[in-house]
Amino acid sequence: MLYTIVKQNSYQDSVNLMLLTNKISTMEGIIKVQIMMGTPANKDILKAAGLYTDELEAAASNDMCIVVDTESEEKIQEVLDEVDNYLNNQAISAGKEAFETVRSWDKATNALPGANLAIISTPGQYAAEEAEKALDRDMHVLIFSDNVTVEDERRIKEKAHEKGLLVMGPDCGTAVVSGVPLAFANVVKTGKIGVIGASGTGIQEVTTEIDRLGAGVSHAIGTGGRDLSEKIGAVTMLDGIKALAQHSQTEVITLISKPPAKEVRDEVVQLLQSISKPVVAIFLGEEPHNHEGNVYYANTLEETAAIAVDLIKGNPIKPNYNTLQGEVPAVELKPEQKTIKGLYSGGTLGYEAATLISRGLNYDNTGHHEEGYLLNANGFEVIDLGDDIYTQGKPHPMIDPDTRIQYFQKAAQDESTAIILFDLVLGYGSHEDMAGALIPGIEKIQKDAQAKGKEIYFVASVCGTDQDPQDIDEQKTKLAEAGVILRDSNNQAILTALAMLDIQIEEVQKEVVPAKETATVEITVSEAIQKLLTEKPNVVNVGLKKFTEAITANGGRVVQYDWRPVAGGNPRLRQILSVLR
Repeated sequence: MLYTIVKQNSYQDSVNLMLLTNKISTMEGIIKVQIMMGTPANKDILKAAGLYTDELEAAASNDMCIVVDTESEEKIQEVLDEVDNYLNNQAISAGKEAFETVRSWDKATNALPGANLAIISTPGQYAAEEAEKALDRDMHVLIFSDNVTVEDERRIKEKAHEKGLLVMGPDCGTAVVSGVPLAFANVVKTGKIGVIGASGTGIQEVTTEIDRLGAGVSHAIGTGGRDLSEKIGAVTMLDGIKALAQHSQTEVITLISKPPAKEVRDEVVQLLQSISKPVVAIFLGEEPHNHEGNVYYANTLEETAAIAVDLIKGNPIKPNYNTLQGEVPAVELKPEQKTIKGLYSGGTLGYEAATLISRGLNYDNTGHHEEGYLLNANGFEVIDLGDDIYTQGKPHPMIDPDTRIQYFQKAAQDESTAIILFDLVLGYGSHEDMAGALIPGIEKIQKDAQAKGKEIYFVASVCGTDQDPQDIDEQKTKLAEAGVILRDSNNQAILTALAMLDIQIEEVQKEVVPAKETATVEITVSEAIQKLLTEKPNVVNVGLKKFTEAITANGGRVVQYDWRPVAGGNPRLRQILSVLR
């Protein structure tokens, strides 16, 4: 039976409520539970989950909605006690924080007069409005939120460009500015390689590989995944490249992008070839066979980092960086075990896996994908479990292991599965011990398979550094002790998994050829962008409070804007108030 409790004016951020939902779902006697704010989008999720009740009809966006499916009415009080206990602990924790918390933009700028960057992680329908408020206060913006319309993205990026400001995002998962990690980011050594990417975990993989290879990063600018689309036109990418080109401490520029629109790609490449600094570029999904002048094209994220480090160190550029390293583990497989299941928390890491596995299979994976899959061919599957289709009402798999464990189990039930391939992404924002959380599920799968007289192999890479809040060596040790085959990069993990099934990828030998002649591009960078790249940022954090930790721990200053929907989220009242301001 469904029971519904609506707590009026009890706003909490979505991550807190997702984690609270997970905690209560483990209570004995609870069949199903969902705790969400009463936004229209969340009500749709509750309807899809079969948890919608009449009591939710009147709930506003500021109201916390608790829906419990249980056979015992007495369980409801236990649930409410647990909710109150959790929220009280959150309040106690907030009282110990080393930064100020405010409830309006004016109070935020008064508390931190030099604020020059806003991080926006509100629900998507409000993010563009809050980003514009930040731009009006002459702040750069990182929009972590997704579900922002293309039209809103284009408008706010054009506005930022005209004001000499940067908008990173929407759906920008990571950035590093002047040594300060922002959102889901790793702690990497400071150095001379500037990174700009339309990809969150792509930036994380490349920057952590740069760190592992002994070099460092000046800045890592995220643009959001749609920036190189035809409708956006690479507004942030172009401004970011110019900024890094003018930044004296950046000696090599590294660019990361998922497949761009052709016209946009051409414009970006023209700019890259017109600047004097060497550039390493990867357009995921492409298979370049040459470098062009000062622009070095990579086939994998690992190669992207390796070329950048060799350029910084003055080493000769190798014709190929993608050779499988180390011995191929011996396997014992049943005749039907012929496939790999890639289950990723990082979208770009998953995309790289889908691309490389497709090449190994000689399969054209460039067309339309079945919903929820990056690759689904002949039993080979690659899934980005951080995609919206898997995270509605649930924490991202970098935060919570439950979805991944479920898909591990599903993959193991497929008789064709030989190898389960996955990533483990460390850094601020991610689970404090993801290896420890995944291992019980991995060990159960291995034990069940062995009881049936077969083996299922797990192959993984850990994206992180020894400076991250998690202990990377401890994470690797736990996985290795559980029998997981570990490699130093996502590329090496993929190549290893393929080689275990006797599948090879043809190695591409590249050479440097002259660049096409391009017109000189005049590069001007605003004072506001120059300041962003020369000083630690002063941040107004609008939304998820967990993003403050990385800023304060790495020398930045932050004020927490304890955001609530205006007018209870009522669209008509919000519009009226906006006009009256």
